Amino acid sequence: MAIKTIWLVRSGLAVSMGAAALCLAILPLRQSSAAAASGLHPGPMSRAEAFARAETLTALGRKLFSDTSLSASGLQACASCHDPLHGFGPASAAPVEMGGDHMDRPGLRAVPTLRYLQAVPAFTEHYYDSEDEGDESVDNGPTGGLTWDGRVDHGADQAKIPLLSPFEMGNTDAAEVAAKLRKAPYAADIRAAFGPTVFDNPEDTFDAAAEALATFEQSGPDFYPYSSRYDAFLAGKATLTAEELRGRQLFEDPAKGNCSSCHLSEPANDGEPPLFSDFGFLGLAAPRNMAIPANNDPSYYDLGLCGPERTDLTAHQEYCGLFRTPTLRNVALKKSFFHNGYFHRLRDVVAFYATRDSDPGRWYPKNSDGTIRRYDDLPQAYWDNLNQDPPFGRKPGDAPALTDPEIDDIVAFLGTLTDADLQPEASGH
Repeated sequence: MAIKTIWLVRSGLAVSMGAAALCLAILPLRQSSAAAASGLHPGPMSRAEAFARAETLTALGRKLFSDTSLSASGLQACASCHDPLHGFGPASAAPVEMGGDHMDRPGLRAVPTLRYLQAVPAFTEHYYDSEDEGDESVDNGPTGGLTWDGRVDHGADQAKIPLLSPFEMGNTDAAEVAAKLRKAPYAADIRAAFGPTVFDNPEDTFDAAAEALATFEQSGPDFYPYSSRYDAFLAGKATLTAEELRGRQLFEDPAKGNCSSCHLSEPANDGEPPLFSDFGFLGLAAPRNMAIPANNDPSYYDLGLCGPERTDLTAHQEYCGLFRTPTLRNVALKKSFFHNGYFHRLRDVVAFYATRDSDPGRWYPKNSDGTIRRYDDLPQAYWDNLNQDPPFGRKPGDAPALTDPEIDDIVAFLGTLTDADLQPEASGH
């Protein structure tokens, strides 16, 4: 199982900086024939050498992450959208961020956090969980991969997306990024980390930058501190209030919130803290967000797994409308929710879950004849893909799955998932 392998490495070798950073430091980049011949990438290393290399790449990646000169506009860095002071998510409440050559190109999806991604398994259409009640025959369906649609498996590949996206950092190709890196004030650091010939081939330069970014984005203290009050509670070092405890119970109750069926809240069998995601894909039918310019085109739909950003699964209609389940760690700090950033209050998100089907008029617009345009951001042909497990699956007029006080309790519990460094007293917010 991919998650278990990563955790074992992290626990055994790289507690201070993270398993993925160590693995990235040990494993060579994808090599062109020229790069392989030049000895650009390291071969097998001792533990001490691996740690040293991980530290080197982490420090280099940190510089890349905050460098606005790598964008076409000269104004945007990775940190512009993935703000370290906001859990490596966006600081703004805008549903999408602006980018491109002149910072006037809107994105298509809300920016996700980069924290707690170190154990996301590679994407598969058929995930069999060896820890699923001892039954490895249970097919959990599409699982894993990075981004909202899981279209890349590795941090280095994910790091390349914004660098080349026309509505993000806006570079035309790897050569354009490489030219900027050659002139960067840390160019000597790139040579020191990847060898004197790293700038000879633009693709090698681009790969080196992506690998450094990926290593930084897997560094433990920055990206998975596990320092929330809930972590302390699980370790027996903190208490939860009565409201938070009720919220936890509702969060885990399969007949009520049922949140933990996808946002796993219990430690793993080896004692590792929960990541509050099973990395699976669900159709939730968030209301169409007309604040996203692309949605002004009535023929445009963001269908997640089956496109348009992901192109290899467009023939799979059973995947249309499905997006990857994000972690809920630091969710109380978020200013926009779901892939389209429709909601701006955590309480509204929980209330939507509780009443999406029992009170659809609360969330969806009305047609000219007064009928409710239910599930308005998903063509009806794909409605069978929507999750109907509790708290969903009720009929209009039914009692909601959660009362208002119960919603408040769940929101209170979710507030315990905020990392210590992001607490107001720690960050100065």
